Amino acid sequence: MAGGRIRARLRRSHLYTFLRKPRGNESGAPHPIQGPGYSRTVHCNQPLLHQKKPYKYRSNYISTTKYNPITFLPKALFEQFRRVANIYFLLAAGLSLTPVSPFGPWSMIAPLAFVVGLSMAKEAMEDWNRFLQDMKVNLRKVNVHKGDGVFGYRPWHKIVVGDVVKVEKDKFFPADLLLLSSSYEDGFCYVETMNLDGETNLKVKRCLEVTSPLDDDGVFKDFTATVQCEDPNPNLYSFVGNLDHDRQIYPLEPGQILLRDSKLRNTSYIYGVVIFTGHDSKVMQNSTKSPSKRSGIEKKMDKIIYLLFFILLVISLISSIGFGVKTRKDMPSAWYLRPDDAPDMYSPKKPAAAGAIHLVTALILYGYLIPISLYVSIEVVKVLQAKFINNDIHMYDEEHGTPAQARTSNLNEELGQVDTILSDKTGTLTCNQMDFLKCCIAGIAYGVRSSEVELAAAKQMATDLDDQDEHDEELANVPRKIHGQQVSWGNEVGSEIELETVVTSKDGKDPKPAIKGFSFVDNRLMDGNWLREPTCDVILLFLRILAVCHTAIPELNEETGEYTYEAESPDEGAFLVAARELGFEFCKRNQSSVYVREKYPDPGQPVEREYQVLNLLEFTSKRKRMSVIVRDEDGQLLLFCKGADSIIFDRLSKNGRIYEEASTKHLNEYGEAGLRTLALAYKKLEEAEYSAWNNEFQKAKASIGADREVMLERVAEKMEKDLIMVGATAVEDKLQKGVPQCIDNLAQAGLKIWVLTGDKMETAINIGFSCSLLRQGMKQICISTANLDTLGQDGKEAVKDNILNQITNASQMIKLERDPHAAFALIIDGKTLTYALDADMKHLFLELAVDCASVICCRVSPKQKALVTRLVRQGTGKTTLAIGDGANDVGMIQEADIGVGISGVEGMQAVMASDFAIAQFRFLERLLVVHGHWCYKRIAQMICYFFYKNIAFGLTLFYFEAFTGFSGQSIYADLYMLTFNVILTSLPVISLGVFEQDVSSEVCLQFPALYQQGARNLFFDWYRILGWMGNGVYCSLIVFFLNIIIFKDQSFRSDGQIADMAAMGTTMFSCIIWAVNCQIALAMCHFTWIQHCFIWGSIAMWYLFLLIYGIVTPTWSGNAYQILVEVLGPAPIFWSATLLVTLACNLPYIVHIAFQRSFNPMDHHIIQEIKYYRKDVQDQRMWKREASKARQETKIGFSARVDAKIRQLRAKLHKKQPQSNAMSPL
Repeated sequence: MAGGRIRARLRRSHLYTFLRKPRGNESGAPHPIQGPGYSRTVHCNQPLLHQKKPYKYRSNYISTTKYNPITFLPKALFEQFRRVANIYFLLAAGLSLTPVSPFGPWSMIAPLAFVVGLSMAKEAMEDWNRFLQDMKVNLRKVNVHKGDGVFGYRPWHKIVVGDVVKVEKDKFFPADLLLLSSSYEDGFCYVETMNLDGETNLKVKRCLEVTSPLDDDGVFKDFTATVQCEDPNPNLYSFVGNLDHDRQIYPLEPGQILLRDSKLRNTSYIYGVVIFTGHDSKVMQNSTKSPSKRSGIEKKMDKIIYLLFFILLVISLISSIGFGVKTRKDMPSAWYLRPDDAPDMYSPKKPAAAGAIHLVTALILYGYLIPISLYVSIEVVKVLQAKFINNDIHMYDEEHGTPAQARTSNLNEELGQVDTILSDKTGTLTCNQMDFLKCCIAGIAYGVRSSEVELAAAKQMATDLDDQDEHDEELANVPRKIHGQQVSWGNEVGSEIELETVVTSKDGKDPKPAIKGFSFVDNRLMDGNWLREPTCDVILLFLRILAVCHTAIPELNEETGEYTYEAESPDEGAFLVAARELGFEFCKRNQSSVYVREKYPDPGQPVEREYQVLNLLEFTSKRKRMSVIVRDEDGQLLLFCKGADSIIFDRLSKNGRIYEEASTKHLNEYGEAGLRTLALAYKKLEEAEYSAWNNEFQKAKASIGADREVMLERVAEKMEKDLIMVGATAVEDKLQKGVPQCIDNLAQAGLKIWVLTGDKMETAINIGFSCSLLRQGMKQICISTANLDTLGQDGKEAVKDNILNQITNASQMIKLERDPHAAFALIIDGKTLTYALDADMKHLFLELAVDCASVICCRVSPKQKALVTRLVRQGTGKTTLAIGDGANDVGMIQEADIGVGISGVEGMQAVMASDFAIAQFRFLERLLVVHGHWCYKRIAQMICYFFYKNIAFGLTLFYFEAFTGFSGQSIYADLYMLTFNVILTSLPVISLGVFEQDVSSEVCLQFPALYQQGARNLFFDWYRILGWMGNGVYCSLIVFFLNIIIFKDQSFRSDGQIADMAAMGTTMFSCIIWAVNCQIALAMCHFTWIQHCFIWGSIAMWYLFLLIYGIVTPTWSGNAYQILVEVLGPAPIFWSATLLVTLACNLPYIVHIAFQRSFNPMDHHIIQEIKYYRKDVQDQRMWKREASKARQETKIGFSARVDAKIRQLRAKLHKKQPQSNAMSPL
């Protein structure tokens, strides 16, 4: 058998008390399928009938791309010309074809075509990558009925409505299927919907009894049926339809529908018929089209372009008016220009027309104020930044061989400005793996290994207390216990207060290799040592409850000889592994009994005990408990119960509360450690008592009607009372590696974290504690619609008013809170969220959520995830990031400003819809705090510098035109202007955008608070933008007027020759090249040989260009023929003017930065100085102290737990100190 696994063929229907079991006509009358929204007809096993209308439905092909071959050109061009500058240059390129243009057409059209073409090529490449990932899904294979009872494999995208498919264990469903039969005799199957709704518990699905015999390939040879059902819709939890088979009509419900992208578990195979395909499937109906996202900086850049365009229009109008005035006054006296026969653009008789025509000339001439090469430079820089993200070895997951992936480079800088993270839970924060870590039996705590949260918090606390030793005498006196060793911190005043001990095992080494699901370490229970415990009888009962009270299936692996378990929830699996490792191995289940192999009291001869299962009351989110009634080999009737501690404690008898107080204390400790807890209890039953109850129970179970569940719950309630407390379990929902540290550092970086999950509220709260979004002492605000479902006709309005009151009261409570350290957590479920997201309530809900330290939304649908994300994005106006790993996260990933997909094992839907993909949640810290911080500062500085250099260059054209009577004449040769942005200044600015680092990656991670520079937009606010623009204006004034002063009215060369326009223009251009390249060198903090090569190489390139251009024949070079060799090179004034102007242009920036670093330094300035003088190496204690001081006070993360613990220590010491003073002699 494959993998050496053996499974018994079972009928499971007797186990499930509360599961609705449709039995043909017994389950109710057929649904009334008519009217709009219920028009779909599916001919089962007759797919050929669906090739023609009206039965021709969508194919199963899916696409998440933004473009296709037909729409690429129009949509991509639209995207390019959404940019304001591109529209301007398109108009300028058109006008360059007219006689009024001061430049040739090629000098305007070629740059525009290059910029737009390069950007479109980048878009095409990114969309091609999306297409390839889509095809990975579309080309998955599934077993399809091909006719005559023969099945064969076919790609997903070739499946059509009506096909009968066979899906094997652990495979995804290729479309929305109607379950026909399964490997279980009574048509049950287990489905994992984690990829859809985040639920880790397996869902039980059951086919109609009429189709359950269809459990072999051959029987489908003659099978036909018709399904009438609802049209495609996004509701994951509803389905209405009828099955017409053998002239009988059977109603269909959600319990028979298997949704695309959910997975078959614990079941060898199922047969199903395809109902909804491709984009008609419910999961795809929940997705939205790939949005076109633009970063906040790019949007703000449009506003700067508008400002520059306004400046351009103003100076063009000035030039136009000036030209009109000059034409009217001076043109008549210029007889040599034949004013009587001049065209309109020079006619003194039509100065207004001349001015209007000149306006077009001026708009083109001063177009260099608006940098066309800015966009292409940014595109190049972003692509290179994305390459660095993709190749970052620190974000490479070695286990799965998965690197980080920037699937779009448009949003790199947005990574550095995130305010709120909205995260999925399962698969994103957690591994969906439970580890049995601790337990409490008879009021005694067992288990010495610490949880990940405890380890992280203890490490942080030790660091914090170390840093406070020197200046906090109180805490210096606290003794520490680390790994069982007490270390004194001074004198023994505080000997009664000790830090928590962090233990892995007694000798520091794990005695056994790691066992999945079992991380328990305590010699008092291991290896049969529990038999020597004074409460061994209670421990025996505890272990038997673990081994018997469940619905799991054992599987024997013949290769290893061990049993593994496939359970409905990971918790159950962990309990069974724990029972097995402690000597109580669940080994077999048949129709009526479970068998447990007990090792003790004689390990050499284990005893296999049978427990006859009489009734099972399964776990539901409403009951929050499960019970099993069994008869042991001695004939004793027992009820074993496990559930939430609050539920179990309410059902204890008076003599069953012996261990309640001690157990409650330990349960609180487990909760603080981020562990998931369940309480275990039991009671013995008398035969007469059970017989009477079972009669009533069977009547309720056999009843048909709407009140069936109410009757069952009432009967179950009668049995589940007067229990005796046995103990409690504490399992660790294994967080992905590094999640607590990542969340803590993200909190230190000032980020808010929301968790949106499909899990039930208890699970979500447990995970909140695990990852330190919740902690003991944090005030939880739970908003729910509990107990409001039974209201009358006005129930909806009453529920809405109740929720509004809850939100209002919670907001008022937060406002009235006086404790500065108080922290609030908002917890809300999906049903309540439906009302809270209404238009008249959503802003109040958002205000409350923003005031809370953490927000957890549970039981939310994919649509609600997207709506919450939209509310946060639009309501706060700040950058949001959504991260998830499943198809249920696609909506919020696409709705957020930045979408991050976890490329885990649960499909690729989230990754395909995302902007960035990482393999583990912990990599998000580096993606944001390092790459986000760098990319934001690089792009911000790059854009500011671009505007600076183009203003410095473009305004000199305006000054010269004003100086020459608004003639429209350029002082620079056309080729100079063409090479300015493309060659001579492009590479330095690209090197700034790619390689600049204000601090190293290690420092970014040590000082996460630096991230707030981006979130507060310190480097791209209007103050800084206008400052750089002002610097450009100053530079243009210096370049033009200082050169005019130097060269006017004095000889240029030794022979008395004065400078002509070519010499003056070339000198001014040389000054600009030197000034702007020196400016970018001053702005950089981090140099590599590449930056040096690009900056000084660009200056050298200018002189090389002049040399080559001067050699070219005068037909091409014009007045610039031999200008460097014969005209400028031999003239000392040229070199001295270049030096003087460059110094004068950069002097104000040098003064500004020196003043700022001396008197008003920013955070990174201080760190740069420490690193420059190597203080971090010479005095590492000081460096750690600075890092600790830089930590922000947060209310989430384990640092917040540590801070709260330290405050408790201080409070205890303050209480102790007065007592010591009172007892000391005077």
